[in-house]
Amino acid sequence: MLIAKSIAEMKDARGKSPGSVGFVPTMGYLHNGHLALVKQARVENSAVVVSIFVNPTQFGPTEDFSTYPRDTERDLTMLQKEKTDIVFMPSPEEMYPVRFSSWIDVEKVTDRLEGSYRPGHFRGVATVVTKLFNIVEPTRAYFGQKDAQQVLVIQKMVKDLNMNLVILVSPTVRESDGLAMSSRNIYLNPQERQAATVLFKALTLAQNLWKKGERDAETVRRQMTSLISGEPLAKIEYVSIADTQTLEELPEIDRPALVSLAVRIGKTRLIDNILLE
Repeated sequence: MLIAKSIAEMKDARGKSPGSVGFVPTMGYLHNGHLALVKQARVENSAVVVSIFVNPTQFGPTEDFSTYPRDTERDLTMLQKEKTDIVFMPSPEEMYPVRFSSWIDVEKVTDRLEGSYRPGHFRGVATVVTKLFNIVEPTRAYFGQKDAQQVLVIQKMVKDLNMNLVILVSPTVRESDGLAMSSRNIYLNPQERQAATVLFKALTLAQNLWKKGERDAETVRRQMTSLISGEPLAKIEYVSIADTQTLEELPEIDRPALVSLAVRIGKTRLIDNILLE
């Protein structure tokens, strides 16, 4: 397994990988959700590249960039077991040198949900992912459904800018009690960890209502909100039932819908979603 810490090293290694390359971009502190993407990339490609880069430009000034969990040695051990070919681990200075001033803005789909609560977040995501795609030159790139809006932003960016790669999306990987796997789950104390299951309970409630024939989106939102509000440690940021392509809120679930939510459990902000289709 090659560890490339500079863009030049990564480009040189890519030049020596003539077959298909599967790419999994991560911010490290890996879990089974990340590893599921790596396993899929391993099956479908000649070589697998994983990046580990905590991207400072997607964090707001009051967010957790400095405290975001990091454990490089652990991550590398996990990736070695998955037979990863190349791990790209650049520094912020390598990715954003002095006088860096070029940004990617994907409009409209970034205005809602995460975009409205985290101004500038998707500009940072789109810019760093574009840079990573340009450096790694993957055949296929792999993302998890848990970050549904991010996936939509990247899919639109790739299509609009005629990027020469395929974006593949894998189902959210969950703990046994339904909590979506996330690097930020490490922040939760035992009481908060138990309270965090309310996110998946609310999504399951929405799915069950829909399966029983409920199509009034406001009725579903209201029942989800009521369920989450019953958990004392939970503070809702948003509960959304939106069109899967535009992320515009739906009055009626008469087409494929993304049911998503952001909830703070104590000080930890968690997101999750399901698709109704």
